Amino acid sequence: MSELSCPMCEMTDLLEHPDKHECMTCGHEWEKEAAERVVKDAYGNVLVKGDIVAMIKDLKLKGTSKVLKSGMKSKPIRLVEGDHEIDCKMDGVAIALKACFVKKVS
Repeated sequence: MSELSCPMCEMTDLLEHPDKHECMTCGHEWEKEAAERVVKDAYGNVLVKGDIVAMIKDLKLKGTSKVLKSGMKSKPIRLVEGDHEIDCKMDGVAIALKACFVKKVS
């Protein structure tokens, strides 16, 4: 099992409270029940619901002749459980993507 780390700064120096975790480095606090997995893009940036992402390489969509080109931006994303962590729309098509093929757009 992996060691718990802060979702903001990724440090592992944590204080345990009865109902929450607290990072000793940055002071961020979060509920124990709400400790979700952290999804990161190809460059290590943490992704959250509502972020806009861009493709970092061309990907062919299976079962179609469409290709998602490098640099193509999405509509706001939604994070889901499973192998493909991101649900979004690109070029009018609803798709599921792995986070390793996208980068967060500021």
